[in-house]
Amino acid sequence: MAKLYVVPTPIGNLEDMTFRAVRILSEVDLILAEDTRTSHVLLSHYNIKTKTSAHHKFNEHAQVEKIAQEILDGKNVALISDAGTPGISDPGYLLVHTCVLKNITIETLPGPTAFVPALVNSGFPTDEFVFMGFLPVKKGRMTKFKSIAEELRTIVIYESPYRIIKTLEQLNIYCSDRTISISRELSKKFEETLRGTPEQLLQHFTQHEPRGEFVLIIAAKK
Repeated sequence: MAKLYVVPTPIGNLEDMTFRAVRILSEVDLILAEDTRTSHVLLSHYNIKTKTSAHHKFNEHAQVEKIAQEILDGKNVALISDAGTPGISDPGYLLVHTCVLKNITIETLPGPTAFVPALVNSGFPTDEFVFMGFLPVKKGRMTKFKSIAEELRTIVIYESPYRIIKTLEQLNIYCSDRTISISRELSKKFEETLRGTPEQLLQHFTQHEPRGEFVLIIAAKK
């Protein structure tokens, strides 16, 4: 039977691609890519010539039934995102869920996910943690910060360079005494991890332009 393959891709360094991922992307009938232009760089690097099709948050609802039927008809399909593991703060959940309902076999490869190295780098307890992904931009945002303030486990959130200042300002209101570890540009040339209170990190990023995608690891409430 044909399958849906969920294939993680490097979060920065192209050397983090696995042999198995390269083989599967070369063998499947179709690759669903979050952005085909971004994926073209990776696929070209490994000389993968498989047909690609765009699959992202703006079209996934309209596509999942059609894709699932193609797999049922015998076509092997791989799903990739721009970086990291599909479904982790990236498109993927809806297609996987649809395939589960239709008893389609799903094979998810292990591979890069930005929060794992950031969490380990933080030095905070890793036996229990809560992953919150990207915080809401508007509705529900304050509720999330109140939840973070009371959380007894290590907290993981993602943030963009455009909102990192605002997020640190709000963290300084709700949990000013916490230590935060911020990792950015993971696996890339300018990889960096900074640790400090929200105020200390805020001072740093007001003096240094925020660049790259950020992973914030926030210490638990004592």
